[in-house]
Amino acid sequence: MSGPWRQVLDSVGAISPLSGLRARRRRQWVAGITALEPQLQALGSVELRKALLALRFRAKTGEPLARLLLETFALVRESARRTLGMRHFDVQMIGGIALHERSIVEMQTGEGKTLTATLPLTLAALAGKGAHLATVNDYLARRDAEWMRPVYEILGLSVGVIESQMGQAERRTAYACDITYGTAKEFGFDFLRDRLIQRSENQGRGGLLSLLGGEPSTGTACVQRGAFFALVDEADNVLIDDAGTPLVIGALPSSAEQIVVAAFRYCAAVAANFTEPEHFDYDQEKRSVELTAAGRGLVRSLPHPDVLRDLSLVTLYEYIERAIGVRRDFQPDRHYVVRDGEVVIVDEFTGRLAEGRKWRGGIHQAVEAQENLEVTVDAGQAAQITVQDYFLRYRHLAGMTGTASTSAAELKKIYRLAVVVVPTNRPLRRETLPPAVFADSDQKWSAVVDEVRTVHATGRPILVGTRSIDKSEHLSRLLVEQGIEHQVLNANQLAREAAIVADAGQRGRVTVSTNMAGRGTDIRLGDEVAELGGMHVIATEMHESARIDRQLVGRCGRQGDPGTCRQFLALDDELLLAGLGPSCFERLRAQAQRLCRTPGEVLRLFRRAQRRIEQRQFRQRRGLLHAERQRRKVQAEMGQDPYLDAPG
Repeated sequence: MSGPWRQVLDSVGAISPLSGLRARRRRQWVAGITALEPQLQALGSVELRKALLALRFRAKTGEPLARLLLETFALVRESARRTLGMRHFDVQMIGGIALHERSIVEMQTGEGKTLTATLPLTLAALAGKGAHLATVNDYLARRDAEWMRPVYEILGLSVGVIESQMGQAERRTAYACDITYGTAKEFGFDFLRDRLIQRSENQGRGGLLSLLGGEPSTGTACVQRGAFFALVDEADNVLIDDAGTPLVIGALPSSAEQIVVAAFRYCAAVAANFTEPEHFDYDQEKRSVELTAAGRGLVRSLPHPDVLRDLSLVTLYEYIERAIGVRRDFQPDRHYVVRDGEVVIVDEFTGRLAEGRKWRGGIHQAVEAQENLEVTVDAGQAAQITVQDYFLRYRHLAGMTGTASTSAAELKKIYRLAVVVVPTNRPLRRETLPPAVFADSDQKWSAVVDEVRTVHATGRPILVGTRSIDKSEHLSRLLVEQGIEHQVLNANQLAREAAIVADAGQRGRVTVSTNMAGRGTDIRLGDEVAELGGMHVIATEMHESARIDRQLVGRCGRQGDPGTCRQFLALDDELLLAGLGPSCFERLRAQAQRLCRTPGEVLRLFRRAQRRIEQRQFRQRRGLLHAERQRRKVQAEMGQDPYLDAPG
């Protein structure tokens, strides 16, 4: 570039965003980007494409991407203005700069994270090594890619999408694009499949390829081309909530399948015979079951099927303990649903069905046995990687979400990513009303219905958040009894999810939803709703993670809209039991009448319980990361691929 364009760049100065720019310096860069707009608006579409082509040439000849940021971001802003009629706000530019700086960007709901992502993705794509955007499900990956495609294509960039049903050839084509959208799960599984293919080629064996679609063992069989830049949408959900679930590709079943299936079925059938505390002790913090002497005696006295005669008593005790724990802790329509003869996990943080995921340690098989379904044998594993390990492989990693600051310490420790809170484009007008506290859940649900009825009479839209499917459907039944028309959004209505969420801001609309994390669809207020006071959000329960509470509340008051929210609490809530322990829980229940008069004190108790659970979960994730690192270290020392099991 030359002339006025170059003069603007020189006036800003050659300062790299990677040098730790603070808010003032980021604003200077935004001013420089804005100063380029008149020059770009005078260019035709062909000239815009040529301008980006020149930047790609400079990047591929070794010029640091940081030196190309102003020109690239200005081109993307102009492209979005022309193709979508959407001009990036200055705060979105600040977010884009922070993402390039290897940060987790916190942007409030409705502030335009999808459009913001086009900035760092385009800049990273200049290097010609691929830029990946990882989100939480196929629908959002496809929707965002198609929505933003015109922004990229007018600049000459190609866009690909990875979806779960794609074959290897389609995946290879999508990864060859400049920018690729997909889910974290699919990116991770493709990495593992590529490692298996590479090992098979190196050993001259094709057996594993039959598991991957039967393609020939050729140098072009791998689909990915490296781990250069990844931008993680809903970063706290992907990088923290999903971090404890390894991605695993199974190996072939062992000959012990019949015994294993029989053991799960037998233990599920007899688990009801064991009572607490006579036959087992339950550790609330670890959520684990341990048989007492009486419990072990009962195991020995019960009749066993012949197929289990070779199973040791110690192993049988473990199967029984697992079955008791599943019977006690895993509830249908809360932790899982049964669909088409399969157990599908309900993600506790998003309320969505976690397709393809399975609980570890035999838990999933125990649930299948409890539901009298086909028991899927734990077939061992050919390859595995955790979400943590997968994303730590990228040379450049960034993320965005509405609630990162709550988890800033963990994100910094595990991923070495700073959290940058981006201000809202317009002042926040949300009002938080005093919490409402009740002695038990029945009183709470009755009060929730009363509040819905009162606010509904004003015409304001209402969003009611619950923690689980069964609670959302319980509240739905109560609203039906009162004749209040409403929509229910949980894992049983995923096909209509986007439509339900998009309409939730219309006048008079009542929406009952499980966790709102990662829904990805904006709630816009309907006509005249702002004049009525905006949306009212009712939080019927606190979640184990404070981030999920914030995400629900963030659904009102978007983009400077008015809105209100209120938290409802009951002193028999299981969150208090899990966070504070049985003895403290019982003391609080005994003081219920007094505590109901001091809602501020009760809210502090809930937050204390919440923090303890969050700390416990963080220790578990940190332990998993340590164990995985140790496992990889041992395998590397033995000359094996750290992500693959030793070949059989």
